[in-house]
Amino acid sequence: MSGEPPGSCAQLPVQTQIAPPEEILGLFFLFSWVPDSLMEAHEQPPLRSSRVLRWLGHLWREWTVESWRPIVPAFAKPEPLKWDDARVTVAWIGHATVLINFFGITILTDPVIYPRIGIRLPGLTIGPKRLIAPALEFQELPKIDVVLLSHAHVDHLDLRTLNRFDENTSVITAWNTRDLLRWTRLRDITELRWDERATIKTAAGDINIIALRVKHWGARKQRDTYRGYNGYLLERNGERILFAGDTALTNTFAELRERGPLDLAIMSIGAYNPWVRSHCTPEQAVEMADAAGAWFIIPVHHQTFRLSFEPLREPIERFQAALRDQPERIALREIGETFVLRM
Repeated sequence: MSGEPPGSCAQLPVQTQIAPPEEILGLFFLFSWVPDSLMEAHEQPPLRSSRVLRWLGHLWREWTVESWRPIVPAFAKPEPLKWDDARVTVAWIGHATVLINFFGITILTDPVIYPRIGIRLPGLTIGPKRLIAPALEFQELPKIDVVLLSHAHVDHLDLRTLNRFDENTSVITAWNTRDLLRWTRLRDITELRWDERATIKTAAGDINIIALRVKHWGARKQRDTYRGYNGYLLERNGERILFAGDTALTNTFAELRERGPLDLAIMSIGAYNPWVRSHCTPEQAVEMADAAGAWFIIPVHHQTFRLSFEPLREPIERFQAALRDQPERIALREIGETFVLRM
């Protein structure tokens, strides 16, 4: 392969970063390997198991046969320059990337804008290709005050996208992940462990961010299991938003209900087949949002990359079925849609 094929998202000029050999090897295991802490010993798949071999075959097809597949445009295009700074407005850019205007403070979660995720080599990226384009290209984003990074997996911490931000952008990230950002221009970086909090001061005011325990794992390669993984609670002007990051079913979000009303929960709903030990099902996402006391839910982490075996539309269809009696709670359904929180 030599770079991206026609029909890809526009290429953005950035400094090329060469991946070390161990990171390239680690990519092969990223979704086929799950830490023992998340899986019983007898359930840990051996390297040559049918599940792992099937997944490696899937990755190979992604990097070869799928190379020239066109990327479908997003369902809608947000217009953040028209958003009201006196409101809470949210748009799904794609995968786990969500743009939030929180009373004038702009937040971007797990920014991934390029056509592929994975390992960057000269002239190409080795890894899964987008199915649907991001709703906004980088140059169409407003000035971002805060970048939230949930963990170090390549579909959440994309160095090529992060290298577009400058030193004026604040970053909240999980513990033991700061070193991954050393070649970017980002300098205002705060690592948080579970239950730690940070207050970010901006021209529009302050925002409180609390790191939450989730059931996932943080290794970027096969052996750097010391890296952290977070969900986040955002608090400002008496309103609260949950960004759950990646998580399997856990009861930890129930503790949020004790802290007061939760206005919105951003929940991942895809990549559960067969990785349910680290990614919740759509029904479990609703269960956790309910436990947290959230009324509105934004389902993310689906329709963007093929990271698992469930059909493309299955996560959102199951999510809608789980809320068939309360469809008004579904804040967004498609990439590019915008939601304004009722005050």
